Amino acid sequence: MAEDETLALIPALHSDGKESSASLQIITNDKAFSISYPKIRFNEDKFRIKIGQNYFSKKGICLNIETNNYSIHGKLRFGIFHKIKYSIMGPFRYIPFMQCKHNVISMRHVVTGTIKINDKVYCFNEGIGYIEGDCGCSFPKEYIWTQCHFPNGSIMLSVADIPMLGFHFRGIIGIVMIAGKEYRIATYLGARVSLISDDTVVIKQGKYTLYAKLIESKHQKLNAPVCGKMTRIIHESASCKARYLFICEDKILLDFTSENASFEYEFK
Repeated sequence: MAEDETLALIPALHSDGKESSASLQIITNDKAFSISYPKIRFNEDKFRIKIGQNYFSKKGICLNIETNNYSIHGKLRFGIFHKIKYSIMGPFRYIPFMQCKHNVISMRHVVTGTIKINDKVYCFNEGIGYIEGDCGCSFPKEYIWTQCHFPNGSIMLSVADIPMLGFHFRGIIGIVMIAGKEYRIATYLGARVSLISDDTVVIKQGKYTLYAKLIESKHQKLNAPVCGKMTRIIHESASCKARYLFICEDKILLDFTSENASFEYEFK
């Protein structure tokens, strides 16, 4: 994310157990598109990904794409990752049959460089980056996901319908990072949904209350997995207007509205 531009990149491997393929989805403030590839190479331990002639690592990104519709070239360099203390999934990371598992790689890091998409140049001079990942066969049937930076920190929150052993529950994972201090909100720590309504979610966990509201959507269509195939269409606002409020008992720890929030609202 730069001052007035957001660029999201999603390299993915998808397989239904019989056939596999790969894709790179690219989302900007005003468009989203996907480029298909026959395969993807990755080293999870060293965080290295190669898809076509595109490279992703802890140091940055290098894009080299030429198709009938898109010419995309450039490099981005990453600063030091701000990592969370332990897996965002907590004990759920050890459950082998979960539909989808989430991973937060960096809550915040500096991004510097330039990417050119056709005739438009995206210039990141001390921009801010965020990296996460998902693995599993399908996205949840219903979910809310949001992520946003603010001057001295960042926030991410996901609330999803989780199927498990014949029943469903609303799973919650979230991090509020303020001036280097991590506040974790999660089902395995006692978090519960207080409200989901009209693009708004309110979470309570002990003395903490976290509120997130999508004010103005600018969603783009993205592909998402269903049983390993990218056949579902979801809607993500990579850069939109949202409000966040984080309270500890009667003390407001965070209260801001951003024009550069990322938000998915897939609750009916």
